[in-house]
Amino acid sequence: IKNISGYWVKSTTLFRSCLISSCPLLLSLRRGQASVSYAQSLLGAPETQLTTLSNGFRIASEETNQATCTVGLCIDCGSRYESEKNNGAGFFLEHMAFKGTKKHPQSALEHAVESMGAHLSAYTSRERTAYYMKTLAKDLPKAVELLAEVVQSSSLSEADIEQQRSVVLRELEEVQGSLQDVCLDLLHATAFQGTPLGHSVLGPSANARILTRNDLVEYINSHYKAPRMVLATAGGVNHDELVALAKQHFSGVSFEYEGDAVPVLSPCRFTGSEVIRMRDDAMPLAHIAIAVEGAGAASPDIVPLMVANSIIGCYDITFGGGKHLSSRLARLAAELNLCHSFQAFHSSYSDTGLLGIYFVTDKHKIEDMMHWAQNAWMNLCTTVTESDVARAKNALKASLVGQLNGTTPVCDDIGRHLLNYGRRIPLAEWDARIEAVTPRIVRDVCSKYIYDKCPAVSAVGPIEQLPDYNRMRSAMYWLRF
Repeated sequence: IKNISGYWVKSTTLFRSCLISSCPLLLSLRRGQASVSYAQSLLGAPETQLTTLSNGFRIASEETNQATCTVGLCIDCGSRYESEKNNGAGFFLEHMAFKGTKKHPQSALEHAVESMGAHLSAYTSRERTAYYMKTLAKDLPKAVELLAEVVQSSSLSEADIEQQRSVVLRELEEVQGSLQDVCLDLLHATAFQGTPLGHSVLGPSANARILTRNDLVEYINSHYKAPRMVLATAGGVNHDELVALAKQHFSGVSFEYEGDAVPVLSPCRFTGSEVIRMRDDAMPLAHIAIAVEGAGAASPDIVPLMVANSIIGCYDITFGGGKHLSSRLARLAAELNLCHSFQAFHSSYSDTGLLGIYFVTDKHKIEDMMHWAQNAWMNLCTTVTESDVARAKNALKASLVGQLNGTTPVCDDIGRHLLNYGRRIPLAEWDARIEAVTPRIVRDVCSKYIYDKCPAVSAVGPIEQLPDYNRMRSAMYWLRF
């Protein structure tokens, strides 16, 4: 998180667990009872309006008549579109975005944002880059203007590049202290080795030292194209006004590629035959992740896998409940003191994904925790029950209604849906898909992705007790059914 002269700019590079999102409907309570039913809340969700300009640029908005709004520009590019030579260029550009434009020097840009009381943010992931601003609804025209300048007219001066180079290098050093980030980056590196999805979002320090202005300009010219952009807005906005602003500021964005060289994503091969270990016995706890290849974002299997992950759930040592926790793995973790925390995750990309479990545990409990984590996977494939699925579906539905409780997460959700699916999927449709999941579907889908598959494993810390890969592979099936 970077503080730029009084306002906060947040840079999120950590991979995000892929949870399907919805609109920010919170059930208002009166005397302990909901004023509207769950079904009414689904039907009452605001409609997402969509318009496409002649150059392919898309504008999507959800109007909720609030006094504030969030406007974001989501771009279909990230570290997956980078090569080994320029890996980290997208993250470097994110740092350069707020260092001034051709029209507004850095001080003027900061003053413009501060004068509106706005919050300007950006993040880069493996397949997406986003710039967004939260501000008062009346300041929407100025916010769109500033976002357009930041993305299209960044100054990229040599002096600023050299200054930010040291900042990026320092962040690369600091991220090594986040062992979850390190472990999950290593998991991608081994799961998708030899492919662009194996690249980290931040890139290696060697690249950060040698990236030039030409590299950054080439990255912008190659990927910042109108058909790959979505202007997403949520809150007190008028769609027609937003379309007019987009025509004014984004109609000139190019939709052509040099020599018609449209970048095509090559398939990223999943490899489950390697294990990356970074052993350091001086660390107090071991950080371990195990994953199999998951479903792509648009796959019909995505919802059953979400239900499966909800069955496994998550756990932290600070949780109350102990043996009364709903997740079987969480109960075991509490009763047997298996770990300090664990979480089931599913990171979805356009054509593939990672379905896994990440846990933090004592060095003497690694083998036990790995055994029970894989046992939970086997239960999903063979013995999941009606009650398991019913509980998981209720938890998933609750997260859909309550997870996005502000204009910023809704704005991000709109942009993500447009880039992944080409439309904003309504909350009611997600609810229907979840409701259609049965124990048989969960068993069949989990057998397809988990049973007798080669996992990818990464581990950091005092990991002497981590089982041999062949043992972990042999636990991916049972000699009974």
